[in-house]
Amino acid sequence: MGGAAVDDCPTGVKAPDGGWSWAVLFGCFVITGFSYAFPKAVSVFFKELIREFGVGYSDTAWISSILLAMLYGTGPLCSVLVNRFGCRPVMMVGGLFASLGMILASFATSIIQIYLTTGVVTGLGLALNFQPSLIMLNRYFDKKRPLANGLSAAGSPVFLCCLSPLGQVLQYNFGWRGGFLILGGMLLNCCVCGALMRPLEPPKKLVDQEEPSSKVVEKQKPKRKLLDFTVFKDRGFLIYTVAASIMVLGLFVPPVFVVSYAKDLGYQDTKAAFLLSILGFIDIFARPTCGIIAGLKWVRPRCVYLFAFAMIFNGVTDLVGSMSEDYTQLVIFCIFFGISYGMVGALQFEVLMAIVGTEKFPSAIGLVLLMEAMAVLVGPPSAGKILDATHRYMFVFMVAGCEVTLSALVLGFGNFFCIKKKPEKPMKEVTASPAESEKLTKPDEEEKRPESITVDSIEVEQFLKADTEKNGEVNTNPETCV
Repeated sequence: MGGAAVDDCPTGVKAPDGGWSWAVLFGCFVITGFSYAFPKAVSVFFKELIREFGVGYSDTAWISSILLAMLYGTGPLCSVLVNRFGCRPVMMVGGLFASLGMILASFATSIIQIYLTTGVVTGLGLALNFQPSLIMLNRYFDKKRPLANGLSAAGSPVFLCCLSPLGQVLQYNFGWRGGFLILGGMLLNCCVCGALMRPLEPPKKLVDQEEPSSKVVEKQKPKRKLLDFTVFKDRGFLIYTVAASIMVLGLFVPPVFVVSYAKDLGYQDTKAAFLLSILGFIDIFARPTCGIIAGLKWVRPRCVYLFAFAMIFNGVTDLVGSMSEDYTQLVIFCIFFGISYGMVGALQFEVLMAIVGTEKFPSAIGLVLLMEAMAVLVGPPSAGKILDATHRYMFVFMVAGCEVTLSALVLGFGNFFCIKKKPEKPMKEVTASPAESEKLTKPDEEEKRPESITVDSIEVEQFLKADTEKNGEVNTNPETCV
């Protein structure tokens, strides 16, 4: 793949790809589930909040928007904190923030307080968990990293299928305040996941060898940058960032509008909501499967093109799905969208890891998430304006499909034409001496003769005539010269 970097852990330790790595993977699975599913699960409580505070649906929708904005927009801040304090402390503090936000929200008396607690505080806490978990996953896995990314990404649909029904049960039994309080307690599990992220340590033998020269090494090592902007010098990173920003404009639009699309066609609320269950169920199996495929020997070096294919698949699915006229066609659309959406989810961070490498990944992911945050805030609202202007969901899905397809073309053609392939190792040039060059021109018989037999007659005569006292009297007849 063009622009791929060799993964060298900052500590000089190779990724174990097993053992404690699976505990780290489990922590990433939980964190990813909370980070992506929680903003959608909170929407279950919107009706109760509308009654409690006397606001409109658009006002409550800002809660999820602020959550997503904090998750994506605080990327550079997370990168700085990780590079300064490490992943484990940042994640444990983030778990406390996520829990504290929901607990404080249960005592809120206005919708603005909900914005500040659930939106800002909990959103910041989830962001401080999400990004470091991906960094640790990248450090603990190398050969099995595509599979690990696929399994970790599967946490999003699994938790979405669990948190939404759980939210309804909590609301029915304890009200929205009790539900927020219980969810806040559940978010304390992020601290447990953070505790699993223990840093990699070099072997004891390596430590003993480095102890005598530790002071010299400390002087020679430059200070690590809190946010490394040199990633923008990498063409592969620039192409990926532009493509990902365009993709996010349309990627999240179909899941938001597919239920309303079914209702507009005249189907019941429960039947329309079942479409999201179908999409999520397919997504659960699509992500690990795509991770396995991406880990194959002949696929992994070309993983960026598999990612571009997944994006084209998703975009074409949107374009075809825009022409759906009944429930059956919408079900087929959700099946194919779930497959393509799962592929994109499993590959997006795997490709970024392969492009920038382990050392620059903490800074790269923060900058990428910041760019995507702008697109996340623009994408769904712009789709809503298109719907208000046309009153047809077909145009919403078509625009989303064109945006995702365009991002795939940017990524695929950008890497193919703008990224130079690494040249093969050149053969070592050996400068041959005059004697060796003569051997190359002589016949095979002369090459077999020993070097001691090949003697220059002029040099022999000079040697014999140079010092008669040391060499004795020698007649320089033709016989002695032989």
